[in-house]
Amino acid sequence: MAERTPLILLPGLGDDSALWAHPVRHLADIADAKPVDITRHETVEDMARVVLDMAPARFALAGFSLGGYVSFAIMRTAPERVMKLALIGTSARADTEARRAERRAQIGAMGKPGAFGEYARRDLPAVLHPDRLEDKTLVTALLDMQARQGAPVFTRQSNACMARPDSRPGLGKIGCPTLVLSGREDRVLPPELSEEIARGIPDARHVIIEECGHYLPLERPHAVTALLRQWLIYA
Repeated sequence: MAERTPLILLPGLGDDSALWAHPVRHLADIADAKPVDITRHETVEDMARVVLDMAPARFALAGFSLGGYVSFAIMRTAPERVMKLALIGTSARADTEARRAERRAQIGAMGKPGAFGEYARRDLPAVLHPDRLEDKTLVTALLDMQARQGAPVFTRQSNACMARPDSRPGLGKIGCPTLVLSGREDRVLPPELSEEIARGIPDARHVIIEECGHYLPLERPHAVTALLRQWLIYA
């Protein structure tokens, strides 16, 4: 068997390794894929250090949403270690003041009993394609994943999102083969933000996945895995 590419997978806010179950399983012939826990730190820079401390000397990197913010921090810190980069449902921008205020309000409400579970259920129409809201298997998987993390992780990672810098000035310095994926109906981080990333990174490829909201790896796992396979082999 040919040597497999080390592939580091970074999840989004409140997510865990379950987010990456499909690519981990179906890329095993070509990639040694490792989802990384980034739930214990309050800045994207600290999360990036955790990844760099455990990763091999050279690796491919894929980040979803918050994982994309951490990926940008890795590219600022150690770009020479990243062989290939995939940015999925993310943004290079910093939070606006309005978004920070929204996050602070959400964090403030987490002290109430059952508040996090209520928030996760209420947030479903924002993060999933409308056609997937009746998919009980998908909805249960997403809510269970969020419940495993809970309010403390939500708070830490929300703080990290609020404090992250604007990564757009560094996009032109990214020199590795880059794949940018977005969901056509993503209401959290719309495709326009992915297009902005792809325009800024030399020779980046942007693919919009149809009939898909924010949670690309869960909503359209076969498409995401197929595109990652193509990126790993040919990019």
